[in-house]
Amino acid sequence: METAMLTLMKSIALTLAIVIGFATGPASADTIASGTFTGASDHITTGEVDVIKNADGSHTIVLGEDFSLDGAPDPRVGLGKDGKYDGRTDAGVLGNLTGAQSFVIPAGVDVSDFNEVYIWCEKFSVPLGVAKLN
Repeated sequence: METAMLTLMKSIALTLAIVIGFATGPASADTIASGTFTGASDHITTGEVDVIKNADGSHTIVLGEDFSLDGAPDPRVGLGKDGKYDGRTDAGVLGNLTGAQSFVIPAGVDVSDFNEVYIWCEKFSVPLGVAKLN
């Protein structure tokens, strides 16, 4: 019960941080690409994703409220191109299997070199979900 409550509180805090962060309007962040997840490697992954350029020039991957993954060990978020995940773009561990979450893309990664967002299983080196970016 305590773990479930802590998970819920973290999810609410993250959602509030995202909402408050975007409340400042387009001057602080611009959506540069969007996509919709499809499952991979016999996993069900759904929901919307945006890649945001922040006012400071950094980039963030934002999973939508409708995001969902059916579960897997060590799921991570990153970028890829034309069906190939690039581990150098690893933006962190997926915190929750559902809901809005954000991940800062590592400094030095040229986002324009990529056309997909991945949910990647580090343990088995397989994609769990891929969103082609438009």
